Formats: sequence, structure tokens, C-alpha cells
Amino acid sequence: MNEHTFDVPAWWTDLVSQNYDWFWEVSIALAITLLAGFVWRFFRHSLIRLTSRTKSHWDDVVVESLGTPGNWIIIAIGATWIADITARNFDSELVTSIPVARQLSLIILVAWAIWRLISRVEEHHINKGSDPTTVQMVGKIAKIVVCILIVMPVFQMLGITISGLLAFGGVGGLVVGLAAKDLLANFFGSLVIYMDQPFKVGDWVRSPDRNIEGTVESIGFRVTRIRTFDKRPLYVPNSIFTSISVENPSRMLNRRIYETIGIRYQDARKMNAVIDAVRTMLQNHADIDQEQTLIVNFNAFGASSLDFFVYTFTKTTNWVEYHQVKQDVLLRIMEIIHEQDADIAFPTRMLHIDNLPERVMRSQMPSPNGL
Repeated sequence: MNEHTFDVPAWWTDLVSQNYDWFWEVSIALAITLLAGFVWRFFRHSLIRLTSRTKSHWDDVVVESLGTPGNWIIIAIGATWIADITARNFDSELVTSIPVARQLSLIILVAWAIWRLISRVEEHHINKGSDPTTVQMVGKIAKIVVCILIVMPVFQMLGITISGLLAFGGVGGLVVGLAAKDLLANFFGSLVIYMDQPFKVGDWVRSPDRNIEGTVESIGFRVTRIRTFDKRPLYVPNSIFTSISVENPSRMLNRRIYETIGIRYQDARKMNAVIDAVRTMLQNHADIDQEQTLIVNFNAFGASSLDFFVYTFTKTTNWVEYHQVKQDVLLRIMEIIHEQDADIAFPTRMLHIDNLPERVMRSQMPSPNGL
């Protein structure tokens, strides 16, 4: 029977014998890192199964946000640990740099986890029906705060003096503020929009002071993007909204029907019956809001008609549904007028001639022979 033996390469034996302590320390660090990764993965899946059974969605948001950054945090700690062991065993100059790299990577990964958490909270609130404008504003401010809190310790770790940077920022901020006053005006304009909330994303807005009308698509820190009704994007600097009047038709409670209708002068005796019938029809109409003002009255003696007006409000605010209701109301009014043996007037003119010339009178008279 032949016995097969496995010969270990000589270079590997020499490497292990010369660096025995390093080899075992690296092996232990690598094993602990892999074990921590498997434990975290098992713990994460267990948390996902557990939170999916709860009624609250906030635990799902937290677990989903911290899952992937947690994996990278374990990898960063394990990698810098192995690098530290290697540097110490080989007298490398990187020994003092590795702890700094570890701290930087941990700060960045923690900031990434918080950033993901803020984004998931934004999505959760928007999906629940919260005001997107307010949610996005709070999210942007929170992300800016996270960036500031990251930059300051990173500068300190890199040896950059914060006090000197702040002193430079005071003078530089004045110069930048004078040079970028329009940019700052737009930024503060966006804050005014976020605080006062004259409109939000998805609202139909218009301004009687400027040629601005359309649907709000996004509100940024510099400009607000509005999609006009001919589907063109309109970018309005936020500072404009602090100096103009803005209407928000999307927040109307009702839509108004205000029409003036004229009947013929020969139907004057039927005016009362027409007005009473129209008022009764509106009072019984399912799409007319009976809690709002409802007026049907004779209004004026027109040039060729007797005018009455209809003033009422629909329940719907939808533009398409409103016109369907308005069409139905106008058609019913026309039917009521016809049911009263009256008719809608149209512009007419009566010419009264007091005296005609004698030759015109003779031309109008029949000839003796009937021709």
C-alpha cells in the first residue's frame, strides 16, 4: 500500500517560523471578525423576523437602516485590527496612522447609518400621508446637521484647528454673503416656504402678480420647480415668493358656479316661475353644497334680455368633476326655461321708423293690376 504525503512548501514554513506570533494573532483576529460577521447577520435576520410581527413600523425602519452599515463596521474594525497587528510585528511606520484610519472609517460609517435612518424616516412619513414639504425640509436640515457633526471631528483628527477655521469662516462668511446675497435670499426664501407652508409638493399654485401658474413638483433650497399646464418646467427662485401674492387653488373648499342667464322680454311674466324652479332644482341637486351660499334672483334689464343670475357652490373641488356638475346644472336650467314656455334670449335690435318718404310709401303699396 502506497502512502501519500503532502509536502509543505519551504517558503511557507520559513514564513511561519519567522513570524509565528504574527501568524497566530492575524488568524485569531480574522476568525473573530468572521465570527462577528456571522453573528451579526444571524442577529439581523432574527430582528427582521421579530419586527415584521409587530404593529409598529418604526422598528422595521431602524433595522433596515442599520443592517448594511453594521456589516461594514465589523469589516472596518477587523481590517484595521489586522493592519495594526501587521504594522506592530513588522515595525512599520503605519502604526500611528492605523488608529486614525479606524476612527475615520467608524465615524463615516456611523454617519452613513444615520443618513440612511433619516432617509427611511422621510419615506415612512411620506407614505403615511404626511406633508412631503415639511418632511423633506426636516430631513434636509437633519442631514446638514449630520454632515457638520462629521466634519468637525474629522478636521480635529486630521490636525486642522477648528478655532482658526471658525475665525476664517467669520471673515470669509461676510465676503461670501455679500457676493452671494441672491443665493442666501433664495435659501431664506425656502425656509419661509417651509415654515409658512403656503403650498406643498403637488399643489396647484398661481400668482396674480407674476405669470406663474402650475403644479409644484419640488421645493429646493434655491428654486421651486413648477410644472405649468402646458407641461413646461418653470423654475422660480424662492426669494420671489417672499415678495408676491400666491394663490393656492388646491386648498379651496368648494368651486363656484356664477352664471348670468337672460330670457326674452316677451317672457317677462314667466320670470318668477323660472327663478323658483331653478332655485328648487339647485336645492335638490346632489352635487351642490347646501351649506354654502345659494342665490337665484332677477338681476337686470338687459339690452335684449331679462337677466337673472345663479350663484352656488359645488361639493367637489376636482376641476374635471366640477365642469361635469356645471354642465348638468346649465342643461337643467335650459330645460326649466323651456318647460315654462319661455326661451333664452339672444341679442336683438328693434328699429322704429316714425315717418317714411312718400316715394318709399308708394313703392310699398300694391299696383292696381296686382303686379
